[in-house]
Amino acid sequence: MKLLTFSTLFPNTVKPSHGIFVETRLRYLLASGKAQSKVVAPVPWFPSSNSRFGDYAAFSKVPRRETRYEIDVTHPRYVVIPKVGMTAAPWLLAQASKAEIGRIIDEGYDFDAIDAHYFYPDGVAAVMLGKYFNKPVVVTARGTDINLIPQYALPRRQLMWAASHAAGMITVCNALRDEMIGLGVDGERIVSLRNGVDLQRFQPADRQAARAQLGIDGFTIISVGVLDPRKAHDLTIGALALMPDVKLLIAGIGPQRKNLEALAQRLGVADRVTFLGPVAQTELKTYYNAADAMVLASSREGWANVLLESMACGTPVVASNVWGTPEVVATPEAGVLMKERTSQGIADAMQRLRDHYPEHAATRRYAENFSWDATTEGQLELFSRVIGYSSVSNNHRRAAA
Repeated sequence: MKLLTFSTLFPNTVKPSHGIFVETRLRYLLASGKAQSKVVAPVPWFPSSNSRFGDYAAFSKVPRRETRYEIDVTHPRYVVIPKVGMTAAPWLLAQASKAEIGRIIDEGYDFDAIDAHYFYPDGVAAVMLGKYFNKPVVVTARGTDINLIPQYALPRRQLMWAASHAAGMITVCNALRDEMIGLGVDGERIVSLRNGVDLQRFQPADRQAARAQLGIDGFTIISVGVLDPRKAHDLTIGALALMPDVKLLIAGIGPQRKNLEALAQRLGVADRVTFLGPVAQTELKTYYNAADAMVLASSREGWANVLLESMACGTPVVASNVWGTPEVVATPEAGVLMKERTSQGIADAMQRLRDHYPEHAATRRYAENFSWDATTEGQLELFSRVIGYSSVSNNHRRAAA
């Protein structure tokens, strides 16, 4: 089957970790040998590459076309309009992508279906494009697109329109599927296919060697994720004041770094917090292996891949009990869920983990239940059904004409 993968969440040479979970799922799907895909991953248009403009300047450096893991990726530019951009984004995305998709078809790749990721604005734009090119669309919901964006009236209306016209829908956890049903989407048209973990990339290593390489000693925890309020690194820093023998590594970049550094100073724990900045996935496995536990205090998560990455390295986790996370942290071998999402809740959960610390081999065995095989088969089944139904419908329309 021929697919066109469409999402603003896709890695590029400038931001190699951006939306890497979309790329990883696609790589495993293509490795089955039963599907092929080209990727259209729009990026915001910006006139200058001057670094003082921050993230938008970085987007201007993204190449128009590139190849990643033998997958052709194009990056058309779309306009982001301040203040009103949220409601206009789907239309702007679709308009910016039409010419690129038309070129792909004209060059001989007449795809069978659009594989869209993130429901808003990407999924809404994809359904618009599906109607324009007469192609069925499958949209994957991933987290804040369902548990946050529907709180806004106009985006919610657009999202529900897209859901009603999509040929199929995927959620990365059952909690998101339940939320979509609660919004009024037909549950019969939603398939829950959880993310897997790359068990070859993330695997146990010599833990003492990893600690020596990174200069780590004592009980050390790691928190991985963008430095913004949703990831709640501030709560984890706050927990250090309640755990005097614990050190913290924070991997990620984001707008809150200065605030977090100031918080660590105010709480008197700055000497036990290390901000690592951006860490490539190829390097993350060393940090996971060196750490004693991984902490995720997020307020919202669809399916947090970092939890499985840590477990695959044999390192248990402490995580907030939100959305899809209880589906990931489901046994003592995996780690501990916080009873409350506060600094005290993190400290209490960490103590419970330390009191009943699992064997690293047991944590790895648990993670091995989350290979990509089942997810790949679920996608193949859904796309086959959608493409088959679309072909029959098109044949009927042609016969009627």
